[in-house]
Amino acid sequence: MKQLLATTFFVAASASLVPALAADGTCGRVTIANMNWQSAELIAWVDKAVLENGYGCSVDLVPGDTQPTLTSMAEKGEPDIAPEAWINAMREPLDKAVAEGKLVYAVEELGEGGVEGWWVPDYFAAAHPDIKTIDDALKHPELFPDPEDPSKGAVHNCPSGWNCQITTGNFFKAYDAESRGFNLLDTGSAAGLDGSIAKAFERQQPWLGYYWAPTAILGKYHLVRLDFDVPYDEAEWNACTSVADCAAPKKNAWAKSEVFTVVTTRFAEQAGPAYDYIKARSFPTNEPVNEMLAWMTDNQATGEEGARYFLKEKADIWTKWVPAEVADKVKAAL
Repeated sequence: MKQLLATTFFVAASASLVPALAADGTCGRVTIANMNWQSAELIAWVDKAVLENGYGCSVDLVPGDTQPTLTSMAEKGEPDIAPEAWINAMREPLDKAVAEGKLVYAVEELGEGGVEGWWVPDYFAAAHPDIKTIDDALKHPELFPDPEDPSKGAVHNCPSGWNCQITTGNFFKAYDAESRGFNLLDTGSAAGLDGSIAKAFERQQPWLGYYWAPTAILGKYHLVRLDFDVPYDEAEWNACTSVADCAAPKKNAWAKSEVFTVVTTRFAEQAGPAYDYIKARSFPTNEPVNEMLAWMTDNQATGEEGARYFLKEKADIWTKWVPAEVADKVKAAL
């Protein structure tokens, strides 16, 4: 599969021969942050393909991660584009940089944002339509038996060492799950958590626990997120829900993780039609992203290979982001 996908599709002119963004609205040279997680790698390579083949840009991908990339963009004006910036943790400095005219929130790349919560398998939800919320599920420990102690129910925890482990533990306390007959099951790692889901689906067994989207797992196994019973309370979240060892957490909902494409003001003002593409490039729901990540995982595909597959197989999505003549150029490059 990887050999089949390895082509000369992503061919860039030498950066030394191509000017940086020009004041006349031509595209020139563009730098894109290639973040170190799967969905961000995918969209970075999609942007590279569309900008090079559809708009004549010369694109360099540069390694990136959320905080160092966005800080560099604000302070140094490089790179030009952060395709998938999870901005919750950096909202204050980013808002300041936008107000100062250094950066622009180009588009909400993931319309649903990053989604976290407690989930159950779709087949379980269909068989138990009365279980719609976390409280509903916690009324029935017998439906989610702990594999190590079947007399108790099990809530599968977030991987060890992740921030969501703190939040999940506080939810477990806030919803009084222990006194209702549940154990908080430590899955150890992301692989352990994924394995517990795969095992449940293979055997069509009940499962209850933490997960998030967009992810490859949700592209392969259809989970249904439970409602939270209460609205999101930001003050409670900051004071206790997200704080380790909080003594008395209250019920809460997960904060939506906002995911934007952030660009430098220079790019927004000088890239011309190329910026119109960036402003249009958005996924209203996470489902197609989940599906792509599942394909990439199953095929051990790189971001480059994932982008080629996406552009070949998902034209119904990406051709809505560009004019017809641009779409034709990208298709011809395939």
